[in-house]
Amino acid sequence: MKKLRCPWVNDNPLMIEYHDNEWGTPLHDDKKLFEYLILDAFQAGLSWNTIINKRENFKKAFNNFDAEKIVKYTEKDRERLMQDAGIIRNKLKIESAIINAKEFLRIQKEFGSFNKYLWQFTEHKTINNKISTIKDYQ
Repeated sequence: MKKLRCPWVNDNPLMIEYHDNEWGTPLHDDKKLFEYLILDAFQAGLSWNTIINKRENFKKAFNNFDAEKIVKYTEKDRERLMQDAGIIRNKLKIESAIINAKEFLRIQKEFGSFNKYLWQFTEHKTINNKISTIKDYQ
């Protein structure tokens, strides 16, 4: 039996892996949530396929998505990122990653975790749209 996948999944093994094992799966790990925050910001205006293909490069370029390190980025770090062909070299998106790291840490401090902050908006429950066929998705 063929696995049901969303229409946006292409034949890229990284996209298939992401769809089948990450997308739509409840997540409570602050580090992983921060990674998605950064990657989603870089994805704006681009395809997720573009980002997923560069994911490992982003991980390396942004110190394994360590917010404590990212908030300390200097102008030299910004220049390094602007020269890194392995990521999206957009000055505003790079700056947003640094700003988001600061806000991420502030939210962790205020709420105890980024996870608690995010999940409060759904009363700490998963929203299940009960999609079982492609028609349900549309």
